[in-house]
Amino acid sequence: MHTVNSCFDEKFEGRNLRYLEKKVPRKTSIIGFLLLDNFSLPCFTQALDALHTANLIRPGSVRVHTFSHTGAEVVSDLAIPIRPDTPLTDIRVAQIDLMVVCGGLRTPRSAPLWLSSLLRRLALSPMALGGLWNGAWYIGHAGLLDGYRCAIHPEQRSALAEHVPQAMVSQDSVVFDRNRLSAATPAGAFLLMIDWLHERCDPALAQAVVDLLDYDQSRFRSAAKTRHPNMTKPLREIIRLMESNLEEPLDIQQMSQCVSLSPRQIQRLFRDQTGSTPQHFYLQLRITEARRLLQHTALSVMEVGLACGFVAATHFSRTYSKFFGRPPSKETRYEI
Repeated sequence: MHTVNSCFDEKFEGRNLRYLEKKVPRKTSIIGFLLLDNFSLPCFTQALDALHTANLIRPGSVRVHTFSHTGAEVVSDLAIPIRPDTPLTDIRVAQIDLMVVCGGLRTPRSAPLWLSSLLRRLALSPMALGGLWNGAWYIGHAGLLDGYRCAIHPEQRSALAEHVPQAMVSQDSVVFDRNRLSAATPAGAFLLMIDWLHERCDPALAQAVVDLLDYDQSRFRSAAKTRHPNMTKPLREIIRLMESNLEEPLDIQQMSQCVSLSPRQIQRLFRDQTGSTPQHFYLQLRITEARRLLQHTALSVMEVGLACGFVAATHFSRTYSKFFGRPPSKETRYEI
């Protein structure tokens, strides 16, 4: 349990973010959100959450602009007004890599002439077009979904299929088809931005956003791309046991008794499915939790060390420094 390896396994890289923070984005991805009346605020905020978290992990990865038809504030479906930050001018729009049309349940289905004309003009440029909730409705009515798969809220699937028969309306909540992106739900909006980050920025950055925002792995993990193979039930049971005993780490003999496997069997499970040893995997869990507590709680360094199974302050500091390149006392504290 006392051997220290200063490298994180692949599974832990995104969760700890250190490996991403040092990288400079190859290119800033510029994304615009065109807000329509009564647009879905949950869809919009889920998409923004993914993008702003990407910038937190790797500053400069994404730049976001919000637009409306006239530049005036737009009232969302939750009666909360949003004031766009950018005028809808040719100069501004020409910089966009992805323009997302944000619709909602009560957004009028009529496709206004100004919107269809704008979308057709945008489609002549290299940018991608996207739609949230029923945003695909307007892209389709502009004649820009012919031969494309698309996602739209279930209440409008039949209508879109009838009015735009050249579009392939999917039952999925998320569709990324070449330079057309669409999502039918708030969770789908999040995943759509994860897909964009994965395809146009960096797969590791996309994975890190999921790791950070989906800490309990319950909301988005099943639909998100992942680099990690599925673990067998016995290994998941051992890892849950580790996660439940960070303050007083178990040795391999104790784990062996809890899961009715021999120490050698446990060693083999970790070697075959994680490429690591149980001891090193356990240490990574503890040091990862220590970083989270340091960044997001007011606990002292000593309290964090004890909470993560480091009895000696010097051992905690030395181990933390080997993983993160700085002592725990120098860690960024967001919540103090």
